[in-house]
Amino acid sequence: MMTKNVSEYLREAARCFPDKIALVDQKREVSYQELLLGAEHIASGLIAAGLFRQPVAVLLDKGVDAILTFLGIAISGNFYTVIDTKMPEERVEKILTTFEPKAVVTDEKNREKLGRFHQRIGAELFLYKELSVSQMDSDRIRMAEQQIIDMDILYVLFTSGSTGIPKGVIISHRSVIDYTEWAAETFHFDSHTIFGNQAPFYFDNSVLDIYSTIRNGAALYIIPQMLFSFPIRLLEYIRDHNINTIFWVPTVLSRVADIGVLEHCDIGCLENILFAGEVMPAKQLNIWMRRLPDALYANLYGPTEITVDCTYFIVNRKIEDNEPVPIGYPCRNSDILVLNKENQLVKGEEKGELCVRGTSLSLGYYNNPEKTRRVFVQNPLHHLYEDRIYRTGDIVHYNERGELIYDGREDSQVKHTGHRIELGEIETAVSAVEGITMNCCLHRAAGDQLVLFYTGEREPKEIREQLAAALPEYMLPTIYHRLGQMPLNLNGKIDRIKLKESLEAVRE
Repeated sequence: MMTKNVSEYLREAARCFPDKIALVDQKREVSYQELLLGAEHIASGLIAAGLFRQPVAVLLDKGVDAILTFLGIAISGNFYTVIDTKMPEERVEKILTTFEPKAVVTDEKNREKLGRFHQRIGAELFLYKELSVSQMDSDRIRMAEQQIIDMDILYVLFTSGSTGIPKGVIISHRSVIDYTEWAAETFHFDSHTIFGNQAPFYFDNSVLDIYSTIRNGAALYIIPQMLFSFPIRLLEYIRDHNINTIFWVPTVLSRVADIGVLEHCDIGCLENILFAGEVMPAKQLNIWMRRLPDALYANLYGPTEITVDCTYFIVNRKIEDNEPVPIGYPCRNSDILVLNKENQLVKGEEKGELCVRGTSLSLGYYNNPEKTRRVFVQNPLHHLYEDRIYRTGDIVHYNERGELIYDGREDSQVKHTGHRIELGEIETAVSAVEGITMNCCLHRAAGDQLVLFYTGEREPKEIREQLAAALPEYMLPTIYHRLGQMPLNLNGKIDRIKLKESLEAVRE
């Protein structure tokens, strides 16, 4: 029977593995039986309030309670968005204004962040402690689940918007189910898989962690955020909990590699090392591969709009330090179109915009039809029937092996000294320089300068000399700015916005 609601995953896992630990955070752990029961209590409370196919905002600390709430909302036939508890109040207000939730689930600790805003937008406030002990109503839960179809919304995740207004990406149950099934088949997830979660829940990488866990009757350890600042303790956590699968952003993996702690802790338990969200430097990948040669390494690619990932590359060959790690091939049921400026398929190694079609596609942007129409468009290769594609704005090309290579954002293509340059290409070359740990290259229009921010022990002259052997002169950074520490955003990625803000303060 075809799965049409992610709650079916939970019911099956609770039936097969009732007493098996499902989720673990710093405060507690829950079995699958407890997870199902807790989610049903939450669902009962929402149903009793008359909510069905309605938006529900979740403002809770990252942990077991948050995932219980997501699942309860799904069982009730509603859909959720995640509000990060560390998010500035101004951004919270922008998200809630767009999302227009009918309910907000929070706790005493975090309700202050809402102020009285939930009242102004007419949202009912539920405290998690009270909602989690709602009177069980199995009959109404069953009725709600029977009405849910696979194209109903599961969640809306908000990403940054060019106008300063966050964009709410709408994802259906079908898209998550399709992706989760592909991931299980590709990476052989099963009930023995133990995930170590790094991604915040408002970041779509967490979707793989959460729903792959439940689909497979696996276990998910929500790693305390503070451990990512102490790499040796992070690795000890992995070792002590026998974690065998991680899906982290490259910045975190690179930091661990650069500090040199991999040799000091036995993490042979790791079997799957997946990464996505930004470019993975080959140099740091090779450090991991030398330390754990038997693990599976996979580079996954995809914006939030295509349900986590639409391409992947299982690293099955030697990647040189100065070589970009491919993003590989389409995930099952995703079709990749690489289109040139004339909206034709590229030929050979010609660069073009990566476009996607398939069940992974978002249903669009929440409460923003204009933006939706701009990037979710008719397939330009034909006009015979409706055939929606998503234009990612990412520039890629096929290498001689037929593997997709990520070149950078369309809007990261800059004009410098009359040449069109992909900043990502410069960053890949810098990553290969011995002694460089992290880097980010930006273009300052005033003065037409390429500014390289980096961390590491090398002097600018040394970097330039090495880059000169890999890049044409017009692509060499104009200014080299060494940082004591690279600024990171809450997702663990390089905070390019912060670096852009500091551009004017950087001088030769």
